[in-house]
Amino acid sequence: MYLSNQTTFFSYASFFVSGAGKKMFIGGVKPCFLICSFILLLVSCGPATPSETEGIAPAEISIDRTLYQDQLEGFWLAQCIANWTGLITEMDKIGNIGDISTGDFYTRENWGGPDEPNIWSGDTVSNISPVIDFVLLSPDTVWGADDDTDIEYMYQYLLEQHGPRLTAGQIRDGWLKHIRPEEENYLWVSNQRAFDMMLADTLPPLTSDPRYNEHFAMIDAQLTTEIFGLFAPGRLDLALELAHLPIRVSAREEASEIAEFYVVMYSLAATNQGDVGQVLQLRSAELLTMAEEARLYLSNDRYPAKMYDFVKARYEAGIPWEQCRDEVYQRYQVEEQDGYGITSQNIYCNGCFAAGINFAASMVSLLYGEGDLKETIKIGALCGWDSDNPTATWAGMLGMMMGRKGVEKAFGQKLSNKFWIHRTRQNFPNDGMDDFGAMARRGVDVLDRVMTEEVNAVRVQDKWVYLAE
Repeated sequence: MYLSNQTTFFSYASFFVSGAGKKMFIGGVKPCFLICSFILLLVSCGPATPSETEGIAPAEISIDRTLYQDQLEGFWLAQCIANWTGLITEMDKIGNIGDISTGDFYTRENWGGPDEPNIWSGDTVSNISPVIDFVLLSPDTVWGADDDTDIEYMYQYLLEQHGPRLTAGQIRDGWLKHIRPEEENYLWVSNQRAFDMMLADTLPPLTSDPRYNEHFAMIDAQLTTEIFGLFAPGRLDLALELAHLPIRVSAREEASEIAEFYVVMYSLAATNQGDVGQVLQLRSAELLTMAEEARLYLSNDRYPAKMYDFVKARYEAGIPWEQCRDEVYQRYQVEEQDGYGITSQNIYCNGCFAAGINFAASMVSLLYGEGDLKETIKIGALCGWDSDNPTATWAGMLGMMMGRKGVEKAFGQKLSNKFWIHRTRQNFPNDGMDDFGAMARRGVDVLDRVMTEEVNAVRVQDKWVYLAE
């Protein structure tokens, strides 16, 4: 789908019927990859000349700041494309258990065909598009923020203000300043419950404590914290440290492990600058290597690791992605295998917002997409459940690896770089109007601060070079 009129897009963007539906039915609550042999010291260093680094052994990672800026633009652009594409099919297909039946899941044959109603829209199809297709905005239009981009935008803003390690008080103050307390505030499930607790002066991580937040196992942290991995390229331990408290604003137990998996994947992706400006295709071996590294951070006795292993085994067995997705549904929501007991909890829509089932679906789109951005978005949008969220996560990661030029090359056209955060959030400069270039430049500033304050690295001309011991 191609939207060429800004006013039209804002009218579409303002609808988000699913927001009202989610809130109504939820009851108003709303190993290291590299560098493992190094002792990383806290240093403060400015740009260095080549002569200043003579005799210092570099590590295997260097980050070109110019390429990194284009990568961040690619991250934001691809994430927006996938977010709005996935919203067309969000909650159209969740299975046939409990009080909601949605019929057979979508298959690849549904791409380009008519959208079907979601679980709260009655007989009405998506207001974004009547057909299931890519949402692509021309350069004279504006992307609206949504829940896959707005909290990450807010966290980058807070990192700019406060530095790499956000405190509980800084997180709470940021949420209270930038999130509307009244409806529609685009929070649901665990994030809404955490926000309610913050309004009552409760600090994270207590906001995700299962004793007080019954939604701690939902998807929320998966779509709000991946960005922390981008600011610690290849430093998986540091990425997890920076993301630790933000994840635990709304997630615990398996849900927090799943969010950490995504942070690790983003940290690994941020080191890949060899494909910036190119169209990634058939990079399944590289992506599988990254996923296997992130798999090391999942506990073997918990369901996320077992979900990962199951989907990977079916992918390697060569079965079609639709069959794999159907087997995921049967195994985890019908049979409740591997300790995934959401169905027995008898919660609304059989836990269609849960971290677990959406993680399993995300692994289907990642592995079967094989590094092809468009194919990954297609599979993610057709997989079912909360289809905009996992789709946006993997598209953002691939967009980071490709850069903005690579994303536009994949779609064969120039695309909008404008972004309106005030669609869903508040109290940002310029009435919330921004653009990916400026967002990326500020992201490079955050990277610079991480490299200066947290990493043993030197800046050589326009590159950050990690140093060995």
